[in-house]
Amino acid sequence: MKSCLLRIFLLAGFSFAGVPAFSQDWPKAPVKVVVPFDAGSTPDAAARVIGDRLAARLHQPFIVDNKSGAAGNIGTDAVAKADADGRTIGVSIAGPLGVNALLFRKMPYDVSRDIALVTIAVSQPSVLVVGSKSATKDAGQLLALMKGASRLSFASIGAGSISHLAMAALVAQAGGDAVHVPYRGSGAAVTALLSGDVDMALLPAAAVMPHVNAGKLRALAVASPDRSPSLPGLPTLAESGLPDIKGDAWIGFIAPAKTPAAVVQNLRDQIVQVLSEPAVKDKLRMQYMDPVGNSPDEFRKLLAADVARWKPVVEKNRITLD
Repeated sequence: MKSCLLRIFLLAGFSFAGVPAFSQDWPKAPVKVVVPFDAGSTPDAAARVIGDRLAARLHQPFIVDNKSGAAGNIGTDAVAKADADGRTIGVSIAGPLGVNALLFRKMPYDVSRDIALVTIAVSQPSVLVVGSKSATKDAGQLLALMKGASRLSFASIGAGSISHLAMAALVAQAGGDAVHVPYRGSGAAVTALLSGDVDMALLPAAAVMPHVNAGKLRALAVASPDRSPSLPGLPTLAESGLPDIKGDAWIGFIAPAKTPAAVVQNLRDQIVQVLSEPAVKDKLRMQYMDPVGNSPDEFRKLLAADVARWKPVVEKNRITLD
């Protein structure tokens, strides 16, 4: 009996001894970075900028794998169900990590059980824009127009997206009315704005600012508590009398839930160091992205706050995706 117990303890010791070695050696093979949206999307851009530098630092390829569909659920589910061996990680956003659970009757994964939150890498302000031919010159004028007899329309990158929910909240707080027109992605939404098919939108800065700079759209405000470091000249919606509208488009790194804690910590530390590199900051700023690099606990609290913020908007507007 004693010899049997001894063998068990020895085996256990060898097992635990292997965990630090595995963690320290990570990554020993190429790492797949699953992006739950199409190539060219803002999560894709962030994954590629950061992944390239992780590859250089850790001497293994970080290969972006785009798995779009179901409002980000398909790609996020691929991470949740991947082997927890450090060879698959992902990026995701507020929708598939939290808000989608309010929109779908059944989710293919449980974030609290199936996913390890690593860090929010970047945050991008959402920008309230109108067409360049609009008579509206600032957010105050647009709010006044909403309260009048005019029935305006707004584009979003899809029903239930942050661009939809934040705009619905803005219209409600302004005491106005507007027609929601959902599109598949920011490119189509911007095209609708440029053609005059819709009057306004609240979209990620990277999608609209090139057109603003070209004089084809007019930026009125950012939907963030404070002015964005990327767009310091744009006032916030709070400055225009709507302090409760927050539509930052953050992008976070995730991993399968059972990924060794030391690997998750190493990944988080490496990402934070990458985000501090001047060349990376410059590339992200070109995409109007501000580096974050917070802790898993801070990530979890921000995600919970987002869900709490959007739940009443979803319920009031009876938004569903199935």
